[in-house]
Amino acid sequence: MPRSKAEPSDRSKPGTDFLQLDLSQAPDGGLIGYLTERLRAAIADGRLPMGSRVPPGRVLAEELRVSRGVVTEAYRRLIEDGQLAGRGRAGTFVVAAPIAPPTGVRHAEPRPAHTDFAVAPGHDVFDLLRASPARIDLTPGVPDLAAFPRGGWLRAERRVLDALDPADFGYGDPRGAPPFRRAVADWLARNRGIRVDADDVVIVTGVAQALDLITRVLMDDGIGEIAVEDPGSLGVRQHLASRRLRTPPIPVDAAGLRVDLLRESGAPAVALTPAHQFPTGVVLDGGRRRELVKWADENRGFILEDDYDAEHRYDRPPVPAVQALLPDRVFYAGSVSKTLAPALRVGWLIAPPSHREAMVVAKRYADLGNAVLPQLVLTELMESGELERHLRTLRRRHRRRRDAMIEAIHAHLPQARIHGAAAGLHLTITFDADFRDTDVATRALEHGVKTQPLSWHYQLPNEPGLVLGYAASPPADLARGIALIREAVLTVEGAGPRRGSS
Repeated sequence: MPRSKAEPSDRSKPGTDFLQLDLSQAPDGGLIGYLTERLRAAIADGRLPMGSRVPPGRVLAEELRVSRGVVTEAYRRLIEDGQLAGRGRAGTFVVAAPIAPPTGVRHAEPRPAHTDFAVAPGHDVFDLLRASPARIDLTPGVPDLAAFPRGGWLRAERRVLDALDPADFGYGDPRGAPPFRRAVADWLARNRGIRVDADDVVIVTGVAQALDLITRVLMDDGIGEIAVEDPGSLGVRQHLASRRLRTPPIPVDAAGLRVDLLRESGAPAVALTPAHQFPTGVVLDGGRRRELVKWADENRGFILEDDYDAEHRYDRPPVPAVQALLPDRVFYAGSVSKTLAPALRVGWLIAPPSHREAMVVAKRYADLGNAVLPQLVLTELMESGELERHLRTLRRRHRRRRDAMIEAIHAHLPQARIHGAAAGLHLTITFDADFRDTDVATRALEHGVKTQPLSWHYQLPNEPGLVLGYAASPPADLARGIALIREAVLTVEGAGPRRGSS
């Protein structure tokens, strides 16, 4: 007698009892939100475990006696949040979940926030901020980690491993795997207008290492200061200071870096983010680019170009990299940290011809070269078009989240001015007020929202503001976070005027 086909396990086809729904508890007109939260809770506590398939929308709607549209919208919201993913005819599956503590295990009370905004930021300020507990994280520079293309990565990795020879697991070229350097050169030509050969590319562990290698080489040339944008990245400034380099601040306005003031400073080099300036979001316009190229050419100055957020644009066309205008004077750095994930620790560096060999030597002595396997997997993703498809998906998702944050700011903080909305993964808001933005950041953290005060990124006196990341949070969290920041602002304003924020 032939064996009947095995029925799918309970894990792959859950019923609806796991929701423990009492529809009478749903608020008027809020059935979709109520169902979404019950599904989210089931994912968080393991009733819907990672990898399990959720009930088909039609089945769940029938069992709950609600319209199919209610279930479809609840699933759509969780897909938007990155907790569910549709896989065509196979169904919809749980792909991400917060870690829930085991039942019956007692935990100590949460430790208080580690970040003290009242003191000048130290070398470990970003580590402390990451460790500070908060329900909603609006710190900038964090991509949507739930969107990482796990399936595409696994498929590419299998193809790579199937094709590798034993010798490929040995020490490689310190510049990086040749196939990946070719793929990066092609990627930069298509997306950034940069024309280089694979031999011009050095693979690094991210922009931080690129900056470290560049400063080593420039210091060997006798350079003791590198001008920086103001406002500009606190992390970059700290990195340069750790090498005992001076960092004269050059103001940024609506057109980008003030090149006239750079010229007056006498600095022999400048670090900047021309495609999407951090944190203001302005683009270095055409006139300033021509001024910058002229400054570098006439003064034999060097430009350290961090191509920050260049791929993430929504309301404006792409702008070419400065490196494409003056390759003989530009050190160019980029990475996959904002496109895929910072944990990959993969980036690239292109040095002027005069410093190319010195850069390879510095990389060799730093670590003998990056891990080869991730480079080859990324090669597959780039050459197959998977990475560009992923980037298009991210842009759509990030645009929706950006729009949700802007809407929330208009609703809860109408007095705030919004900067940098056309591209990137963050917004900056400023206030015409006398309070300290560090006080607002402190109160926001007490309310469970993590952000960065704008004054962290200034050396010169400045207006108060906040730098707000939106890429890593679902729209509901963005709206709630901005509402809590409003409470923080009201608390600080109620404490009376306190001049200055630097």
